[in-house]
Amino acid sequence: MKYMLLIYASASEAPQYTPEERRAAVQTWLAFRTEAEAAGVLVSNGALQPVTAATTVRVRNGKTLITDGPFAETHEQLGGYFLFDCQDLDEAISWAAKIPGATYGSVEVRPVITYMQE
Repeated sequence: MKYMLLIYASASEAPQYTPEERRAAVQTWLAFRTEAEAAGVLVSNGALQPVTAATTVRVRNGKTLITDGPFAETHEQLGGYFLFDCQDLDEAISWAAKIPGATYGSVEVRPVITYMQE
């Protein structure tokens, strides 16, 4: 079963790294990705630009409305994701707990719906 692991963090609570600490943090993330690849559970992953780069699209009464920034004001913002193929929720949760961002943010684990095509 596929699980989307959504990584959220508050900009005010995220670590403020020195350049050396940032390089070490990047290595931690790369090591996690390498471990997931080696275990055969990683389907894909990606990081997102800051929420200030977002564009929100709504369609109301047939008209497309475009707004700069996020739809809702929240403290935690979606910063990236991993798509894993795990045996069950417990395995997905164990991987979510290893994501470096879980130490200062949160990771939402959601099963992905697979639709059958006829």
